[in-house]
Amino acid sequence: MVLEILDTQLTDGLTIWSLLVIGIIVFAGVIVARIARMIFNKKFAPTMSTHSVKTLNKLIYYGIIVIFLFAATASQGFDIGGLVVGAGFMGIVIGFAAQTVVSNMISGVFLLIEKPVKQGDTVEVVGDNVTGKLIDINTFSSKIQQFDGTVVRIPNEKMFTSNLRTFDLSEVRRSEVTVGIGYGEDIDKAIKTIKNAIEKNVVYSLMEPAPHFSVSELADNSVNILVRVWHPRDDLLEVMPTLLKVIKNALDAEGIEIPFPQRVVWDGKGT
Repeated sequence: MVLEILDTQLTDGLTIWSLLVIGIIVFAGVIVARIARMIFNKKFAPTMSTHSVKTLNKLIYYGIIVIFLFAATASQGFDIGGLVVGAGFMGIVIGFAAQTVVSNMISGVFLLIEKPVKQGDTVEVVGDNVTGKLIDINTFSSKIQQFDGTVVRIPNEKMFTSNLRTFDLSEVRRSEVTVGIGYGEDIDKAIKTIKNAIEKNVVYSLMEPAPHFSVSELADNSVNILVRVWHPRDDLLEVMPTLLKVIKNALDAEGIEIPFPQRVVWDGKGT
């Protein structure tokens, strides 16, 4: 009696028994999807933004269920080829209509998987003149808070294909400043004065790697000395103002001229 009921044809090729098996397999898929989502939330979610976690949770959960659904129908010989073809055709149509949207979504997934940068990093999108703190990677775009407080939204496709410069992978950074001295001044004396001043007064400056000094240009009004200083990464905002102040005071104390722009006017008469 039970077997007869289970063998009852609902539609062509689909029996109650087949439907029951499909239901059991799909139910198993739901369980697997929940386990996979739990593992993802435990292992990977803590390093991602809330929005990104929600997006990937949905992709993992429903993706596994769909896979189990196809496996279940195929195991019972239920032909859904027409449905797949139709869905594929619709997918192509929608894909052409929304190439940019799909590209941004896929790029966002790749950004989360590859992790060239992560939320909280200070980054620069080379070529776009955008530098700041990466505050979020969403489904279709990323947000960077610049140092002036404004937030720039950048499509994920551009984030993924652009050269990204990150400031957080290294514990130290190098800053540089150009100092001009008069043509009548002793270059070696000026460099020695600057070096001693930095060693005594710039607490952020590292001795290893040591500061570097070189003549960078014989400019119109001055001999330019390039000063390069290594310092802890997080001290960037304190280093530059301190460095400029210390160099200026040291050169003034030694009577070394820091010239301002000058222009010689010639009247054509040799006077």
